[in-house]
Amino acid sequence: MSSDVVLITGAAKRIGADISRHLHGLGYCLVLHYCHSEAAAISLQAELNDKRANSVQLVCQDLTQLHEIDALAARVLACFGRLDALVNNASSFYATPLGSGTPAQWHDLMSTNAAAPYFLCQALAAELTLYKGVIVNMVDIHAEKGLSQHLMYSMAKNALATLTRGFAAELAPNVRVNGIAPGAILWPEAALSEQQKQQVLASIPMQRLGKTQEIAETVAFLLKGPAYLTGQIITLDGGRSIKGLSEA
Repeated sequence: MSSDVVLITGAAKRIGADISRHLHGLGYCLVLHYCHSEAAAISLQAELNDKRANSVQLVCQDLTQLHEIDALAARVLACFGRLDALVNNASSFYATPLGSGTPAQWHDLMSTNAAAPYFLCQALAAELTLYKGVIVNMVDIHAEKGLSQHLMYSMAKNALATLTRGFAAELAPNVRVNGIAPGAILWPEAALSEQQKQQVLASIPMQRLGKTQEIAETVAFLLKGPAYLTGQIITLDGGRSIKGLSEA
């Protein structure tokens, strides 16, 4: 098959699903990874294959089982016989207030947000090198300074930022590795009060949440973007991270 093939982790719902739809619309063949969201993954696969037959395959894997990542990579490569890009989108996100964090939470947050991307990049590096491929990692604007009550998550995303820069250096010149640091795109699945929502919106110069389509468009840009662009993390947050500059 001539179309470039992209593996998207955490592809069944929310941002991952919209990245999948957008890239599929651009002509990519997709390997969609999921863990618990089987029904959503099957539905998305059917939706996209109805538009272009045999263009989407599914792989199921618990990314906290790090010893199984090499086997996952082999299953991914068996889907279409090649791989041109990897989008590390899968993520666990929840609060771990100081004093309440557990080793199980540490393993979950570090595995899904940092360790699994590391071992996937490692396992797929030779294939991506062969096809002069691209890796896009979904980081977070809170990776650098941290998010209140979410220290473990922030640490994991900081590790992913380091991974992005490190693999960019290790895999150059044949593989480009970049990241996206989203701000507020979708409200968390854990409900926020109206007051909390207004506080978030007040911190964003663009005065709105970002759109999942804007994330998807940025992924597409990085996949086909400037061949000289690597080791960079694009902040996509409506100006939230520079809010203080306008108030100085």
